[in-house]
Amino acid sequence: MKPDVVVYPIVMTKDEDDYIFVKVPDLEGGYTQGNDEIDAIKMAEDLIGNLLEEETVYPKPSELTQSDVINDEKVVYVSVDLTKFRNMYTKKVRRNVTIPEYLNNMAKKQKINVSQLLTETLEKKFGL
Repeated sequence: MKPDVVVYPIVMTKDEDDYIFVKVPDLEGGYTQGNDEIDAIKMAEDLIGNLLEEETVYPKPSELTQSDVINDEKVVYVSVDLTKFRNMYTKKVRRNVTIPEYLNNMAKKQKINVSQLLTETLEKKFGL
């Protein structure tokens, strides 16, 4: 599977309870928070991964700079390897598929893992 990396700007703001509020302006529902800046960045990575996990076309990232935000906000760019994210967090589901008997017999003889082959084929089909 080829790497599938996205980079998005996040806007961090410290709230009155000392939490860091995070906004990912390019993604609908792109809000999270962290206990400190490091935690906020990790939460943003997780948020981006979850929001884009089932997508194959991603929104274009903005080109935000510090001058684009209010004084107490901070712009940080976050990268997420969606291939790695999908492999780490996506659970496997059992599917019942129907294939011709001769192909099943050939696969058994050659010890081909049909589930793995189907996964690889679907990833290739979706460009993942």
